[in-house]
Amino acid sequence: MNAVAAAGFLILGFGHPGFWFLGLAAEAAIVPALAFNKRFQKVVDAEDRQASDGDSQTKRTSLIQLLPADDKQRLANLDRRCSKVLEVYRNAQAEEFLIDTSRDALENLKWVYLKLLIARYHLLTAGTDDTPESLKKKIDSLQRELGNSQESPSLRQSKAATLDILQRRLANIQRREQSLEEVESDLTRVESQVDLILDNAAMQGKPQTISSDIELASDLVSGGMFGDAESTVADLDRNYSNTRVVTKTANPERS
Repeated sequence: MNAVAAAGFLILGFGHPGFWFLGLAAEAAIVPALAFNKRFQKVVDAEDRQASDGDSQTKRTSLIQLLPADDKQRLANLDRRCSKVLEVYRNAQAEEFLIDTSRDALENLKWVYLKLLIARYHLLTAGTDDTPESLKKKIDSLQRELGNSQESPSLRQSKAATLDILQRRLANIQRREQSLEEVESDLTRVESQVDLILDNAAMQGKPQTISSDIELASDLVSGGMFGDAESTVADLDRNYSNTRVVTKTANPERS
């Protein structure tokens, strides 16, 4: 309405300039009043949230596109089960507030699940194709060669430096293998929790509030688990700041 009124004063001003001054006076009174109007503030806040949600969805879609087909299907299956939970709640004529809070909790679980899939993808694609077994063979071979006292000091020094590098690489790969096991365990845990929520929703006569609390073995908080997607995940984490997820480090030495 304010925009229409301003346009009207502008058009009328071409017939008589006095309307321009009248329009300026009206705008000077209306704009400050809008700035402190509660309903207007709520409309602006809602538009900001809608824009933020659209940006978040775009970033989330970009993360999903990184995943291989099997992981995309795995995520789609979890999403389908979460939708089934809400369908059961609606069929049970649960209160709208309960449905909304349950939807938020399920969205939080799906976000944690997506982060785990991204972490798994990064762990599988980062680094070389060497396995702990292949590196151990190289280490054993070098250790045997270093036992040969006929080699020159400079050659022995070079092989000793190579041995140190291989041992550090082995430690890194072993940590990666452990992280992969933890991530896979956490993925299964989230799936099982959603299945339990669905079972409870179907069996209980009255729908209950869903909690998104979950204790993870994977360390998704300290960073470094998401590769090139680290900044995108961090941005979405800020948008999903209401996510309540308890994380722990399986091995205290890795904290």
